[in-house]
Amino acid sequence: MKKILIKKLIGLNRFTKQIVMISVDSCLIILILLVSFSIRLDYLFWPSGDLFMVVIGAPILAIPIFLIFKLYNSVVRYIGSSALWSIVQAASMYGAIWGLLTYFISIDGIPGVIGVPRSVFLINWMLTILILGGIRILARWFFEGDHLFANENKSNVIIYGAGPEGRELSQALKLSKDFFHIAFIDDKLSSEKANINNIPVFTSNNIEKLIKKFEVSKVFLALPSISRKKRNTIIDKLSPLPVQVKSLPSLSEIAEGKVKVDDLLDIDIRDLLGRESVEANKKLLKTNITNKVVMVTGAGGSIGSELCRQISLLRPKLLILFDQSESSLYLIEQELLNSDKGNNEIISLLGSIRDRTRLESIFKKFKVQTIYHAAAYKHVPLVEFNPSEGVLNNSIGSMVIAESAMKTNVDTFVLISTDKAVRPANTMGATKRVAELILQALSKKSKNTCFSIVRFGNVLDSSGSVIPTFKKQIKKGGPVTVTDKNIVRYFMTIPEAVELVIQAGAMGERGDVFVLDMGKPIRIYDLAVKMIQLSGLEVLNETNLDGDVEIKFTGLRPGEKLFEELLVGDNVVPTESKLIMRATEVMIEWKNLHPILIELEKAASNLNQKDVRELLQKIVPEFKPQSKIKDLIND
Repeated sequence: MKKILIKKLIGLNRFTKQIVMISVDSCLIILILLVSFSIRLDYLFWPSGDLFMVVIGAPILAIPIFLIFKLYNSVVRYIGSSALWSIVQAASMYGAIWGLLTYFISIDGIPGVIGVPRSVFLINWMLTILILGGIRILARWFFEGDHLFANENKSNVIIYGAGPEGRELSQALKLSKDFFHIAFIDDKLSSEKANINNIPVFTSNNIEKLIKKFEVSKVFLALPSISRKKRNTIIDKLSPLPVQVKSLPSLSEIAEGKVKVDDLLDIDIRDLLGRESVEANKKLLKTNITNKVVMVTGAGGSIGSELCRQISLLRPKLLILFDQSESSLYLIEQELLNSDKGNNEIISLLGSIRDRTRLESIFKKFKVQTIYHAAAYKHVPLVEFNPSEGVLNNSIGSMVIAESAMKTNVDTFVLISTDKAVRPANTMGATKRVAELILQALSKKSKNTCFSIVRFGNVLDSSGSVIPTFKKQIKKGGPVTVTDKNIVRYFMTIPEAVELVIQAGAMGERGDVFVLDMGKPIRIYDLAVKMIQLSGLEVLNETNLDGDVEIKFTGLRPGEKLFEELLVGDNVVPTESKLIMRATEVMIEWKNLHPILIELEKAASNLNQKDVRELLQKIVPEFKPQSKIKDLIND
C-alpha cells in the first residue's frame, strides 16, 4: 500500500506537487499558531474575534514569503542543507512580519489578556522552523524508501571514491530498487571506524574481500577528477575481479540533487590505454584555420567528421564539407548546423576526389586556403579484394586533388595517412604510401602550396576499430573474435588524433612527414580480456569452463600484420609538440614517379590486377603483399 502511495505521489506533475505542499504548509502554519498560544497560555487555546482572523489568515502572509524564498522549487526527495537554510530565512521573515502586524494592531480574542503575548512570537518562529523543516526531512526519508525496498533482490554495489561525487551517488542509490550500497572504497578517508551516512569506508586493499563476502555485482567509480594514469591503475586492479565497472560523469555534468543511477557510464575504453592528455598549442591550432577558407575531404568519415567539429570551433571564414557519400555528408552537416558551438558558414558539396574539373572549380570559386585530405578507403580486407578501386581512390585520387590544389594556389594541403603505409603488407597500406610519395614529390615542384603528411595508427571507436565490434560481441554473449593472440596495435582517440593533425599541419614546410606519438602498442587479446572482465563477466576457456564469454581466434585477415610501424626509417626529430615527430624519409622525384602513376591508373581502370600489384611494388619496394593475385576479386 505504501509503495503504491509513493509511486502515485512521485508520478504527480510538478504543479500538483506544489499545490499539495502549499496546502500542507497552510494547515501547518495555522496549527503552529494555535500550539504557540496554547503553550504560552498553558491551556488548549482557540481564538475568537479579531484574533481568529489573524490566525486563520496567517497563510496569506506566509505563503508568498515562502514562494519568494523558493521553498516549493526544491525536490523533497533531494532536499539538502541549502533548502533547509531557505526555510530558516523564510520562517524568520514570516515570523517577524506577523509579529509586528499583530503587535501594533489592537487585537481582541484572548480572555483576560490585552493584545498578543510577545513570547508567542518567539514560540511561533521556533516551531515554524522546526516543523516545516522537520516535515520535509521526514518526507525525504519516507520517499528514499530504504525501509520499503530492503531485501528485495537488490544487487550489492561498492562506490569507489568517498568524495562529494561518491556521496551524491550514494544518496541517489537510496532511491534505486535495483542496487544496495554496501561500502565506500577510499584510501584517503578510510580508518578503522570511518563511515559516511552509516556506510563504512574501506581501503582498496579490502575490495576483493568485500566483493566475495557480499557478492558484489558492480563497482561504481566516483572519481571524475583523477588523472587517467591513476584511473588506469584502479581499473587494472578491478579488471580481474568478477564485477562490472561503471563510471560517474564529471561533477559539472551532474545537476545538484539530480544524480541518477542511469547517469553511470560504462568504463571509457580510453581509460584502458592510460594515456594522459596533453594541452594543445592554441597558436598552431589557429594558424591554418581561423578566418580562412578550409575544406575537409571525406568530411562524413570518422576522422573527417571530427576534423569538421574541431575546425568549426576555431572560427574559419568558411568551412567546406566534401564527400561522395550523401548520407554521411548530410549527417555531419546537420550536426554542425544544429550545434550551439562554432556557428560558422558551412557549405556541403558532393563529389569525388578523382574529379579534377569539379575540384579546381571549387578551389577557384571559394578561394580555398587550407585542405585536410581525409577521404580514403581504409578497411584493409575490402581494399585487398577491390585493389583497383583502392588505387584509383587512395593513390590517383590523392594525386588529382593535390595537383588541383597546386594549380589553384591553395596555401596548405595536409594528407591524413596511416601506420599501414609503413612497409605495407596489404594493398590499402601500399596505396596510402603511394599517396605520401606523391605529396612529397609535388612539394619539391610546388611554389605556393605547402604539402605535409600526418601519419598515425588506429583510432578508438572509428568505423574500422575493433572496440565497437568487441562491445557488440560481449553484449550478445560472445564469442569475441580476435585474429591472433599476439597481434598488437597502437591506439589513440579520434579527438586527440585530429587535434594533433591540425597542429602538425601548421608546422609543415615542404613535404614533411609528421608521425604522432601513439604511446605503447596494445595487445588486442589483452584488450578483449579486460573488456569482458570490466563488463562483470569471465573469460570462457580451457582453464575456466564456467566462464561467460569465449575469445575465438580467427586467423589473420588478408593483408593484416601482427604489428604496425610508424616510421619507414629511423631519422626523426622532435617538434614544438612532444606528441608530434618530424620524419625524414626517402622520396621519389616527380619526373620518375609520374610516368609510373600514369601506368598504375591505366592498369587500375582496366582492372588488370597483376599489373596493379607489380606497379605498386615498383613504387613501394618494401610492399610485401600477403594475398596472392589469384585470390583477389576483380572490380
